[in-house]
Amino acid sequence: MIQNLNFNKYYKLFNIISVVLVILSIISILFKGLNYGVDFKGGTLIELRINDNQTTISNLRSAFNNMNLGDVAIKNFGNDNDYLIKFVKKDRDKNLIQNIKKDLQSSIGPVFEFRRVESVGPKVSAELLNKGLIAIAASLGAMLFYIWIRFEWQFSLGAIIALFHDVILTIGIFSLFNIEINLSIVAALLTIVGYSMNDTVVIFDRVRENLKKHISIKIFELTNISINETLSRTIITSATTLLALLSIFIFGGEILKGFSLAMILGVIFGTYSSIYIANPTLVYLKVSYKTVVKEDK
Repeated sequence: MIQNLNFNKYYKLFNIISVVLVILSIISILFKGLNYGVDFKGGTLIELRINDNQTTISNLRSAFNNMNLGDVAIKNFGNDNDYLIKFVKKDRDKNLIQNIKKDLQSSIGPVFEFRRVESVGPKVSAELLNKGLIAIAASLGAMLFYIWIRFEWQFSLGAIIALFHDVILTIGIFSLFNIEINLSIVAALLTIVGYSMNDTVVIFDRVRENLKKHISIKIFELTNISINETLSRTIITSATTLLALLSIFIFGGEILKGFSLAMILGVIFGTYSSIYIANPTLVYLKVSYKTVVKEDK
């Protein structure tokens, strides 16, 4: 494995790119917003299979538009005979699904099959959204506390900046491309936090060791040495994780696409930020041998 790559030669360029991407992500989140799924927005989701090649998506749209369900979104789900229908109906109707089945039978005949039905009320969806945000904030806070007592404050600051970078960029891409955000995406974001922190801690541990071993080497060169020394571990871990996630993304079906995409982005951003966000912070703050020795005492 080549272990003399000059990563730090380009860190200023990549820092500028990261700042621009983070700003664009924040602008997209604030002004374009996020495409919340049924979990957070409330409403009803139906996974429908049509056992008749004569029935088209236009026939389905006409049938559902005649049911007075409000704004109905219909798209293909998986193969040509499977459809995903989402709508928000504010008034509660205990017999809603049964009535939909009756109306569909009248419109297109008994050629359909309800494979999945999910209904979430506005109160429950608001509670799920709040708990999802609390979970993400709590995980970031817990990581901040861990890294603060594990390393010197300069290392802690670099790790936290890298964490926020990864999470904001991932959410920004979901906002920009209008990808649905549901509870599985929250789970992916929490996993991203752990993955990114793990990768950063491995490199930081090596930086601390090298600070004590190579007293005369400046932090600019020392972080580059540490990255190269842990490079094989980083590549192996990231590559094997990405292979599994790509398999899920390609073969896991529509339900797992959002989750696996968030994880793929998290692995890429986490690996990138460990090298070009967390470590350059140590260079900017001019960490030295005296920093770690003073803290150890």
